[in-house]
Amino acid sequence: MPYLGARPTDVFADQDLNGAEFILDADADTSITADTDDQIDIRIAGADDFQLTANTFTVLSGSTLAVASGATIANSGTATGFSASTLDAATTVGDGTAEDTKIVFDGNAQDYYIGLDDTDDDLKIGLGSTVGTTAHIVIDETGAILKPLQPAFHGRRTGANANQTGDGTQYTVPFDGAETFDQNADFDGTTFTAPVAGVYLLTYALGLSGITTSHTNGRVELKTSNRDYRQNRVDPTIVATGDNWSLQGAVIADMDASDTAYVTIIIGGGAKVVDFSVDGTAAYTYFSGCLLV
Repeated sequence: MPYLGARPTDVFADQDLNGAEFILDADADTSITADTDDQIDIRIAGADDFQLTANTFTVLSGSTLAVASGATIANSGTATGFSASTLDAATTVGDGTAEDTKIVFDGNAQDYYIGLDDTDDDLKIGLGSTVGTTAHIVIDETGAILKPLQPAFHGRRTGANANQTGDGTQYTVPFDGAETFDQNADFDGTTFTAPVAGVYLLTYALGLSGITTSHTNGRVELKTSNRDYRQNRVDPTIVATGDNWSLQGAVIADMDASDTAYVTIIIGGGAKVVDFSVDGTAAYTYFSGCLLV
C-alpha cells in the first residue's frame, strides 16, 4: 500500500512483550501482564481483579463478577466450589408473573423444594425439584395446612358376614366392602400396615346380630405388632335374642414402621350363629386410623 510521507509505525508488529506490563490507560493503573508462564493478569484501577490461565477465568478476591439486567448465564457443565450464602433480610423470589417460584435443596439421594404453585396459589413443600410434584405439605390461601400423604384410612363392610363366631371361634374381622379413603394404600381391607414409626389413632365399630341366650361370654381385641388392646369384654346375656348389637372402641397405639393392626372378636358359650350385620351403606362395621405424631 502506498503512503504519502513516512510509513506509519505498527507498534504491535513482531512485538514480544516477554512478560512486560502492557499499560492501557493514561494514569498507568490499568494494565495486562503475563510475567508468569501461561498466565495473564488483568489490573484495573491499581487492583488485581482477574486472572486467566489455561481453561480457567478467575475473579480474584475483592472483585465482583456482575451480570447486567437482561443477561443470562447458561450452564451446560458443572458448577462447583460454591459455599452456603446468606439471603438479604428481605429477599423476593420471583418477578410477579404467572410462574412457579421455588427454592430447591439439592441433596445427595433426595431433592426437596419449597415453592409457590402459581396454578393453585398454594405454598408447597415436597419431594423433588418440580413444584406440585409429590407435595408433602400444602398451605392454601385460607391458611389451611394440608398433608396429602399423611397416613390415614377408613374401611367398612357393605355386606353381611353370617355365622362367624358364637362357639368360641376367634374371628379376624374384614372391612373390605369399601374404602372411604386410604391415603397411602396402607390398608388391605383387614390389616393396616404402618408406613412409618409413630403414634396412631385407631378406631372401629362392629355391628352384630344373631346372639342368643346361650351365648355367655366374648371379647373384642385390637391387635398390633407391639401389643394387644382388649377393648370390649362382651356380655351377650344382656342382649335379647335376635337384637342387633353395636360395639365401638378406640386406642392410641405406638407402632413401628411395617407394624400391623387388625380387629378380632370372639363370642362363646353357644352355636356359631353370630353375624356381622349391615344396613345399606350405613357404616355399622368399620375400621379407621391415622398418624397423630
